[in-house]
Amino acid sequence: MNSTIGDRVKDLREFRDLTQEELADRAGVHVDTIRKLEQNKRQSARVSTLRALARALDVQLERLVGQATVTQELSDDGGLIALRDAIQDIGALPGVPPVGDLEDPPSEDEWVSGVKAATGLYWSGDYSSLSGTLPLLLRDGRAVARQAPTTRVWAQLGLAYQLAACLSAQAGHTDWAYTAVEKQLAAAERASDPLLAGMGVSTLSWVLLRQGRWEQAQDIAARKAEDLEPGFLRATGPQLAVYGNLLTAAATPAARRDAHDDAMTLLRAAEAAAVRSGPVRTYGTAFSVVDVRTQKVNVSLAGTEPQPAAALRFARKVDLKSISRPVHSAAHRVDVAQAQYQTGDSEAALETLLEVEAAQPEWIRFQALATATVREMRERERRRNPKLRGLAARLGVEPAL
Repeated sequence: MNSTIGDRVKDLREFRDLTQEELADRAGVHVDTIRKLEQNKRQSARVSTLRALARALDVQLERLVGQATVTQELSDDGGLIALRDAIQDIGALPGVPPVGDLEDPPSEDEWVSGVKAATGLYWSGDYSSLSGTLPLLLRDGRAVARQAPTTRVWAQLGLAYQLAACLSAQAGHTDWAYTAVEKQLAAAERASDPLLAGMGVSTLSWVLLRQGRWEQAQDIAARKAEDLEPGFLRATGPQLAVYGNLLTAAATPAARRDAHDDAMTLLRAAEAAAVRSGPVRTYGTAFSVVDVRTQKVNVSLAGTEPQPAAALRFARKVDLKSISRPVHSAAHRVDVAQAQYQTGDSEAALETLLEVEAAQPEWIRFQALATATVREMRERERRRNPKLRGLAARLGVEPAL
């Protein structure tokens, strides 16, 4: 329970039968960094270094930094295990006897309203409530689709699986998320909705990003954007929104691969689409100029040579009040905190993170970037800072005070 990053690096390195020198060579980091981590002389490292070590050790970053993978509250009606069972529907496998239908599935309208409410829970960061309701929502959706297999029902079932993929990935279960995206794409095909399929590929790109499959994440999103590229003069808001989401999805893994010029080219195209479309809420997401501008902050911090000063310049062009989704606002401010810390303003970074925690106390526990930043701040703490130590304890970086 109290193992450090260094403990986990050592355990995984020895399990892979690698020497410290071999791991350093595979990761492209200095062997002294690995020695100090494993000896617990250092409690953390730069996020780019941790990503490189995770990739070299063939594990997800979340496992290396000890990110939370469970919700704080327990529900009698659901939870993450129930979500897994709802995504990995055993009865849908060939050759397996089907499970009987629910006695009284909800009406189509009632169930569609439930999907809308669940989407609101996700974007507000209420993962505990969502994990309690989403398993039943998926089971009900399959029952409704059997009774009324309309394009509307299949489209909404696709959005429900999109939520399941996103929640699973946030909780560190990217294998469940991948399965959920498969079902989202299958539902999009049943709904004959190419834009829903586009959003499915955007979600898949994000899942692949969380798995460290950066090249594939960029490639599929960029190719799907090319497939769906609309004629701007006749394009609808949803067309531009899905197209723009795919471009922004491709930009992040491009930056992780140190292709910052490619990432910015993608984001400039996305911003042009956002200017044309105006703010759009569709397919369980939102798209606007401010959404693209926050992504410019994010990609500036990615890769082996982050550019925190550039990130802060981009952040000054972001109107926080224009960000429509609370979780998106929180994610942007975590990026800003990292940029503040990397430019030497630890006090501002801490205040930003405390503001995020106050607004999203559950969501922040799932964020590897926030955890890694706080861990590094604690390691380099020069004078005792009760606020920092309290935040570190609440995020599970160190034992409670």
